[in-house]
Amino acid sequence: MIISRTPMRVSLMGGGSDLACYYGRGSGLVVSTAMDRYIYITVNKKFDDLIRVSYSKTEMVDSVDKVEHNIIREAMRIVGVTRGIEVVYMGDIPLGSAGIGLGSSSSLAVGVLHALYAYTGRHVSAERLAREACRIEIEILGHPMGKQDQYAAAFGGFNAIRFNKDESVFVDPVICKRATREALNAKLMLFYTGIERLSSPILAEQRNNIADNAAFLDEMVRLAELMREMLQKNDLRAAGELLHLGWLGKKKLAPGISNPLIDECYEAARAAGAVGGKILGAGGGGFLLLYVEEQDQDRVRQALSGLKECPFRFEPQGSKIIYVSD
Repeated sequence: MIISRTPMRVSLMGGGSDLACYYGRGSGLVVSTAMDRYIYITVNKKFDDLIRVSYSKTEMVDSVDKVEHNIIREAMRIVGVTRGIEVVYMGDIPLGSAGIGLGSSSSLAVGVLHALYAYTGRHVSAERLAREACRIEIEILGHPMGKQDQYAAAFGGFNAIRFNKDESVFVDPVICKRATREALNAKLMLFYTGIERLSSPILAEQRNNIADNAAFLDEMVRLAELMREMLQKNDLRAAGELLHLGWLGKKKLAPGISNPLIDECYEAARAAGAVGGKILGAGGGGFLLLYVEEQDQDRVRQALSGLKECPFRFEPQGSKIIYVSD
């Protein structure tokens, strides 16, 4: 039996610049961190040649081609495990059909690849896991998404991730003191809006609007560079203000990124003391991230009392194998 643990992620700045139709013009940049919320994948040998896949439903099939779960099916094909296996996954945050904005589908893709490779006795690099997860989600399944989630999940840590025209990806740690990261972590609050949404329509519209939105995305990349610079200088208040500017810019990329309820929650948080924030992921629902000085956090909690708070910590490690048994 093999068990992998793969973190989800919190993207701070630069989302959208990881789409190929944007970074193909030059390069994109995001600043993001892995978080201590995980996807767990268990892979075990079956006594027969059937394939059992268990998530919100259970599949029992005699061929990999009959596996309905698209990410698990394609991961099995890539690794070459096609029979006599059981794959089970679960997450710290419930995973439904709708996106939650934490990159969970990419964490799943990275995690299942990692577990399957370990099951076959092979060690592969974080770069390979991220690259093959991108291949599954973007190339094979045709999801209209970028590449940041797969790299954040595979590498872990607090990083500036650059996406280059030649399809190479540079994952570089944000160079700042541990005290700076810990202070930033203490000022970030995460709330679940309770709004479920499919990310694909929003991402597809955003991708289709790339030509019109190029100037907005150029600004998002500039803000990501500034975010990295402010963190290196330990100017956390400025980083929080950049989150606000980034959210104002992100809302221009596609109409579905925000809605009246999200705007109402965000403005209530700002009135209670939040410096800045954003909806994570594609937008339209999921999790609201806020930068709030410690002395204002109780007021923000009261202002958003109808939302569920989700405390989190930065996760320094990426996908890893946490259990191996013969």
